[in-house]
Amino acid sequence: MKTAAELKNVSFSYGEDTGKILDNADFRINYGEITLLSGDSGQGKSTVLSLICGIIPNLTPGVLDGEITVDSESTKDKPLREICRKVGVVLQNADSQIIQQTVEDEIAFGCENFNFSPESIKELIKESCEAMSLSPERQTRTLSGGQKQRLITASTLATRQKILILDEPLANLDFSSSVQLMKTLKSLAENGYAVLIIEHRTDLVADYADRICEISGGKVYEIENTKEFSQSKTGIIPDTAENMNSGETAFSIKSVSFSINKKEIIKDLSADISKGDRILLMGENGCGKTTLLRLLARLYKPTDGEIIQSILSSLKKGKTSKEWFRSVGVVYQNPDYQLFMPTVRTEIEYNAFSKEYADKMIELFGFSSLESRHPQSLSEGQKRRLSIAAVLASKPRVLLLDEPTVGQDYNGLKKMTDILNAIHKDTGNTMITVTHDKRCAPALCDKAFLIENGTIAKSGGKEFVEQYFGITEEKQ
Repeated sequence: MKTAAELKNVSFSYGEDTGKILDNADFRINYGEITLLSGDSGQGKSTVLSLICGIIPNLTPGVLDGEITVDSESTKDKPLREICRKVGVVLQNADSQIIQQTVEDEIAFGCENFNFSPESIKELIKESCEAMSLSPERQTRTLSGGQKQRLITASTLATRQKILILDEPLANLDFSSSVQLMKTLKSLAENGYAVLIIEHRTDLVADYADRICEISGGKVYEIENTKEFSQSKTGIIPDTAENMNSGETAFSIKSVSFSINKKEIIKDLSADISKGDRILLMGENGCGKTTLLRLLARLYKPTDGEIIQSILSSLKKGKTSKEWFRSVGVVYQNPDYQLFMPTVRTEIEYNAFSKEYADKMIELFGFSSLESRHPQSLSEGQKRRLSIAAVLASKPRVLLLDEPTVGQDYNGLKKMTDILNAIHKDTGNTMITVTHDKRCAPALCDKAFLIENGTIAKSGGKEFVEQYFGITEEKQ
């Protein structure tokens, strides 16, 4: 196999006074292969990505030693534009990569920068949209988180770089979209591409990967027993919670519809949610899960119908207040939207119920040694945990979680799930979660709604969730 990119005795730290993220590490990816890079949050997976594609040191400075090659050429002193000609990257944060108003313009943008002909661009838009199940005419701002993830992947595929790096590409994708992406990447690898996937949901990648590597303690190790490794990372997290349903109604959703630019996203949806419920919202990308969360949070107003809340008796119909947003905590898909304070500690203290409760969140989420760090200096997985910790610090009566598992390794995910359930038991909050991650889905709910085409198609208990994610079949 010809080497596509390689790190030789590479050491890297983000500053003179910070510890080494990589310490004399060796790593390579080959043309014709899919390589899966796994590892706990904060161990340096995204750093490896940034080194190969030239983000480090061209955009992100640090202390770098060792040799990095791309297509057998050293990247030292090579401008970023030359590296980008060979390396295509799909980052975790889809919003940071989308700049155009329509899907076809977004895909065309990269192709135009590479001076592709108008005829070839038209064909590439068609091919990449078909590969990622996208409509070229869709407005990018109306896409769901999963659809945005598919779009940045389609844009990268269209530019035809032979080295592809994808950072948590499955994080916001439903199962069918994940399988579709992996089949597309496998086909590309079989046609000579080098594909590097950084992913915690290893159960969806391992069967397609030719090599599996793990990063730990500043070094990268190749895994020999890939089956055993995959099984150790894909267990179903046990439920440690108690059903806190009080029998009192928190939300009564009555024939609610919601449209953006004449596109109906929620359609005549009705449901009742009780105080103390743990609800899971399931469904494919773009079905309306996130929109429903935003309607419950009063970030959106229904186009038709109404949502009657029983959280704050003093709140006037259709209004919001500071007290409302203290009572209803929202964790968004993209943690960057919520992190704005200069340190981890001030982020958690900003809206906290008390300083003592903020201290408790810092301890629970493992931020004691990171409390002076700037939130934007954290890994994506750490940012996600911080956004959850900051929202929980306010002791909300309602907790709305939109894809809370992004960037979490198995152990970190289990700890997070245990914390969420412990706080649910302690406070009796109403918890509503959107996730495609089968590792934790059954452990975060007592009841689930399956949303299809903007309405609730079916509901059920934990057994329904296990059936939906195929966990029932795995147990048999």
